[in-house]
Amino acid sequence: MQDLVTWAGALEERPAQEILALAAERFAPRITFATGFGPEGCLLVDLIARSRLPIDVFTIDTGLLFPETYQLWRRLEERYGITIRAVRPSFTPEEAWTVHRRLWERDPDRCCEVRKVLPLRAAVQGFDAWVTAIRRDQTPDRAKAQVAGWDSRFGLVKVNPLVAWTSDDVRSYLLVNAVPTNPLHERGYPSIGCAPCTTPVTPGEDPRAGRWRGRAKIECGLHGRTPPGACAKDPP
Repeated sequence: MQDLVTWAGALEERPAQEILALAAERFAPRITFATGFGPEGCLLVDLIARSRLPIDVFTIDTGLLFPETYQLWRRLEERYGITIRAVRPSFTPEEAWTVHRRLWERDPDRCCEVRKVLPLRAAVQGFDAWVTAIRRDQTPDRAKAQVAGWDSRFGLVKVNPLVAWTSDDVRSYLLVNAVPTNPLHERGYPSIGCAPCTTPVTPGEDPRAGRWRGRAKIECGLHGRTPPGACAKDPP
């Protein structure tokens, strides 16, 4: 564990591209990247693809994404010549229309658990590390995130190459490198999740104000607030 702390400290001032390369060097082929196709996720796809890093890339397809998100998914694959694996909930289409129908209205925490958290837990089995696109300035829960550390929720090392970046840093990189992003960002959706639980924000609002609007909920459980039934293994 101390080795991981030391390694993370050494990465703190490194550029994101170097962090990714060093993470790939240390963990490949047992390292993966889960993207939700936000601006930061598209940026990391660009960095991974440009350097042809041996990092697996997948997304959690909840079945409730915006049409624009699905279109962006295909556009990124075509642009970079990569495959972004689809990871989906384990319940059947019939269960989606019976047991889990409109679950986001009745119990959004449970909806996120069955559509996001549990699929992610299954998807990272067999990997030693996963890359995420979180930044410290996104939410209070993420303010103390490290470049790398042990993720007790999912039982592997979590690598956050963009953790020290600002939103301006991200926008500048995307513009300079012409990275494809979701057109919904230009329509008042700075943070995009599932369609039923994402609304536009007004000028001056927090960028994540449109997620689960009207509820105390601020995280889906992937990067904060351990969900019900979560378990973990011990760190290496």
